[in-house]
Amino acid sequence: QVQLVESGGGLVQPGGSLRLSCAASGFTFSAHFMSWVRQAPGKGQEWVSTITSGGGGTTYGSSVKGRFTIFRDNAKNTLYLQMNSLKPEDTAVYYCVRGGASSTTRGQGTQVTVSS
Repeated sequence: QVQLVESGGGLVQPGGSLRLSCAASGFTFSAHFMSWVRQAPGKGQEWVSTITSGGGGTTYGSSVKGRFTIFRDNAKNTLYLQMNSLKPEDTAVYYCVRGGASSTTRGQGTQVTVSS
């Protein structure tokens, strides 16, 4: 069955960096767009970024553009999110999603907390 397993979250100070990973299995990873979404405490889901199946096209939400980078390694069936210049408002659970932001096929999430 489809599995998406996120890792790499944690506690980081403002201005710091983290790299999230999402290990995919149970489907042809290289055939699918992939996305990251996040949900902060008490807030709705926010789309973060999407990457095309081959990795050549990326899009970002306005709140993360210029700070976050999405990329993938289709040989390793892994999706990544490099997060730089982190801000307290980036605190959320981050989910790896197969497809676009509206897809229900997602992992269990990884917590990112940005705090001094």
